[in-house]
Amino acid sequence: MTLSLGVIADDFTGATDIASFIALAGWRVVQLNGIPQQPLPLEDVDAVVISLKTRSCPAPEAISQSLAACRWLRVQDCRKIYFKYCSTFDSTPHGNIGPVTDSLLAETGAALAILCPALPVNGRTVIHGYLFVNGRLLNESGMQNHPLTPMTDANLLRVMDAQAAGKTGLLPLATLRRGTRAVRERLEELRREGRRYLVADVLDDADLTLLAQSLPDDLLLTGGSGLAGALAALSPRDRDSAAAQAVPPATGRAVVLSGSCSRMTNAQVEHYRRQAPARAIDVTRCLENGALYARELAQWVMDQPPRPAPMLFATQAADVVRAVQARYGVAATGAAIERLFADIALSLFQQGFSKFIIAGGETSSLITQRLGVSGFAIGRTIAPGVPWVRDIERPLWLALKSGNFGETDFFNQAQELYQ
Repeated sequence: MTLSLGVIADDFTGATDIASFIALAGWRVVQLNGIPQQPLPLEDVDAVVISLKTRSCPAPEAISQSLAACRWLRVQDCRKIYFKYCSTFDSTPHGNIGPVTDSLLAETGAALAILCPALPVNGRTVIHGYLFVNGRLLNESGMQNHPLTPMTDANLLRVMDAQAAGKTGLLPLATLRRGTRAVRERLEELRREGRRYLVADVLDDADLTLLAQSLPDDLLLTGGSGLAGALAALSPRDRDSAAAQAVPPATGRAVVLSGSCSRMTNAQVEHYRRQAPARAIDVTRCLENGALYARELAQWVMDQPPRPAPMLFATQAADVVRAVQARYGVAATGAAIERLFADIALSLFQQGFSKFIIAGGETSSLITQRLGVSGFAIGRTIAPGVPWVRDIERPLWLALKSGNFGETDFFNQAQELYQ
């Protein structure tokens, strides 16, 4: 068996995001929750996405897990390695994108890494090396208030140079649009200059296609889901899609759990709470007696009407989040909320809930671990980068949303697919 693409994703929703874009080309994609400990049947699989929880953990831990995932993929005879991080390049000057990229360059022997977080369909574009979110500079988009990875600089070259061992160069938009020969000449120029990373300007999907067509095989691929989708689209597969089988049935209870504090998730929570039973998480109670509080909240969910799905949310305005973090600490606050949601999800699953709509990468990762999910089938797309997924072993369906993805009515859209 030879895998066309092996993806190492730094969080769970990011893994689901990239898996869905690859699957749009008809590729058969398996998403795994962590590095498998047992042999897996991967016959007739085109791509494997390994989900890690390394976005905001200590750099040595992120490096160790990423290298282990890379080595597992290479044992599976994987042709290309892709390091997936968020399309908003979530990584402070002390973050993990640079160190993990350096370790993967050394492991694979690649001379250069392409950095392409651009995802035009979701408003992520790059010009002159600056990352924009829906037309606004990254550091003015709301990401400057992220509780774990506040992004205060939109210049990706500076951000990468601050955390990596080498230096970063730019593939300007004008060069990209001159085609493959110009791109290859620029790559060779950067190699002669000793550059180790290349930020690619991308404004639209046509630019992503040009980039995918122009990249040589000896590069390390890193970025968001856009480039991976463009690479898969160059070799579409003629297969019957299994996506419909991974959409939840109309029967069975659902719940919405929102742990993200992003600007879009705030809007989605505000929209949904006007039409569905909704309850805000009391972070103080979460930190002081989380286990007892989780049982109380799970019971509240079970007591609500089944439709529309009831919602629990920790989503708060940026100033409220900062005040709580100042009192209890950033790490302790985030970990307590994630544990609370995971305890609630497990309790509800044991009571027969089969559909979980979850906002927030860290929240999604811990919930799937607590539920014992080892892998997913990729279902129909709710919003770009957010499909329904089905546990490969049990009748359990999840919609795992990165904070800023989806439209304002995302929680409604997720439920409309199975009604």
